[in-house]
Amino acid sequence: MSIQILYTRNHSISSAAIRLATWGEFSHVAQIDGQRIIEAVAKHGVREASRDAAIAHASHWAIVEYPHANPSAMVAAARSQIGKPYDMTGALGLGLHRDWQEDDAWWCSELIPWAAQVAGEPWFMPQALHRITPQHLWMRHGRVVASD
Repeated sequence: MSIQILYTRNHSISSAAIRLATWGEFSHVAQIDGQRIIEAVAKHGVREASRDAAIAHASHWAIVEYPHANPSAMVAAARSQIGKPYDMTGALGLGLHRDWQEDDAWWCSELIPWAAQVAGEPWFMPQALHRITPQHLWMRHGRVVASD
């Protein structure tokens, strides 16, 4: 069994800044559930959106499949956070070594490992959950199943 994660970047200044700060190829991640994604984005918070629309908006993208014992539980955990706000303070504080995560807010790459942990299969040490960037997720052992 497995879970799929969509990695994207676009031509915005914020995407470039995230990639520069994290030494990464991608600036955004979303958990895939069929033709839908669950993501945390600035201005919208945690939401469900169209996978195809996210890919169309990206200047570069990849879908990576990761082994997971209970993907439906991971999707349910992420979905339970829909409507929560984006953690702008935490995202901006990445380089400031602050307490990164607000209790009721998320940025994209912290939501996914949190959902994995809630689903019973931690991907990272618990104290690191709220410090994860798209690049950290990209470095996990997974299999690219589609890309541009």
